[in-house]
Amino acid sequence: MAVVELPEWAALAPALILAATALVLFVFDSIKPRSTNRTILAGTTVVGALTSLAVAVWFTAAGVGATGIENYGVIDLMGGQFVVDRLALYFMIIIAVVTALVAVASHDYLRDHTYQAEYYSLVVLAATGMSIMAASNSLVTIFIALELTSLPSYALVAILKDNRGSVEAGLKYFLIGALSSAIFVYGVSLVYGATGSLQLEAIAEALGDVGEMGGLLGLGILMLIGGIAFKTASVPFHFWAPEAYEGAPAPISAFLSSASKAAGFVLAFRVFTTAFPLEATTDVIGVEWTWAFVILAIVTMTVGNFAAATQENVKRMLAYSSVGHAGYVLIGLAGLSADGGELVMGAAMMHLLVYGFMNTGAFLFVGLAEYWGVGRTFEDYNGLSQQAPFACAAMAVFMFSLAGVPPFGGFWSKYLLYTATLEAAADNTILLVVAAALVVNSALSLYYYSRLVKALWIEEPILDRDSLSQPIGLYAAVITAAVLTVLILPAFSPIADAAIEAAAAVVA
Repeated sequence: MAVVELPEWAALAPALILAATALVLFVFDSIKPRSTNRTILAGTTVVGALTSLAVAVWFTAAGVGATGIENYGVIDLMGGQFVVDRLALYFMIIIAVVTALVAVASHDYLRDHTYQAEYYSLVVLAATGMSIMAASNSLVTIFIALELTSLPSYALVAILKDNRGSVEAGLKYFLIGALSSAIFVYGVSLVYGATGSLQLEAIAEALGDVGEMGGLLGLGILMLIGGIAFKTASVPFHFWAPEAYEGAPAPISAFLSSASKAAGFVLAFRVFTTAFPLEATTDVIGVEWTWAFVILAIVTMTVGNFAAATQENVKRMLAYSSVGHAGYVLIGLAGLSADGGELVMGAAMMHLLVYGFMNTGAFLFVGLAEYWGVGRTFEDYNGLSQQAPFACAAMAVFMFSLAGVPPFGGFWSKYLLYTATLEAAADNTILLVVAAALVVNSALSLYYYSRLVKALWIEEPILDRDSLSQPIGLYAAVITAAVLTVLILPAFSPIADAAIEAAAAVVA
């Protein structure tokens, strides 16, 4: 028996803690609206994120969502509108870690910014929406969580009000996001019209009664895929990403490309494994929805990597690189058409965790370079290691890990994804093409990632730089991300097992 019996709503504690943190920041801003005390604001955000992380890890260790645990198991809330299981907790952990890193880095990055409390409040509100999205089990709660994530994100991208690029990026992000939300909610309405249900399990149960409404359901599913493709920056809904990531403050670029992408994928994983079981849905709409993800995966990883290889701007290179990584994770949905699909999905989830560390760190290094006044092109980074060897060593770790070079975490997550896809290809040969695309695109990515490492460590500076300052927050966030990228190696096997267990629970 449990030592302490908690109320049922406490299962959402990781998300509720983030919401409470946002309220604390609001209260502080109300009391001292002109305060620019970065230490208190950033510290409150970090404490809230780490507390959310600790609770999510504690729930996981206690067996919440695990099969065969008598006292816990999966927790349904509000009549099945929310569900706290291994999948939800796994992504809550990713979101909390990225939020904490971003908050630490922002302490120095926003040193002269006017809207300090507003910035941190928006970051935590967006993180709250992402955590709620991880546990949402109804198309209504999913849409509300999606908007709670999106609206603060639009403001965060445009928060540098004196920077024309930031404001322009925020406007473009908002316009494309509004279109995406309209597409998604229209898809929700079509699914509801065909099935008469919004709760995910109820939709699955109603598939047998759809009858002549199969075409309507198919169109609704297609629109849901479009909305998810925007949130994950997948082709052809990726055009906002390079503009938003380049114009936004670098910590926000890290936040959107890591935490927001993870939230988009947990949404996709839950909706398509729970609401639209493959065999039953295929009988209704006449085609397997996994084909859409096969095409999306191949096109997204290819377009993202080829576009990244042509960039001269480091931030835009990382933005297109994040598009390519979205293609890798989409393999997790493409592989559900075959036996062993839960292994492919679990491997994709594992890659998202590793990606959260290495991609966040890479964008935060760019933020460190911007703090120093370094330009944005590859040439501007030439010889930076002569003055900042530790930060550049961390960046080299991020680049090689993103490229999938052994022995870094990115190699093992890609290797797990590749081998799982090959095993699934025995049942569905089209996955051989997907696996081949993964290998080819990973090889291509090594070109542009190593190009930045070469600039940092081999090339001579094109101009003399003054001595560089040592911002503690930015340095701490970059080094911590690098350490986590390396420390994940000895813990790779148990974390991978946890990811596969979470995937198997929802696929089954």
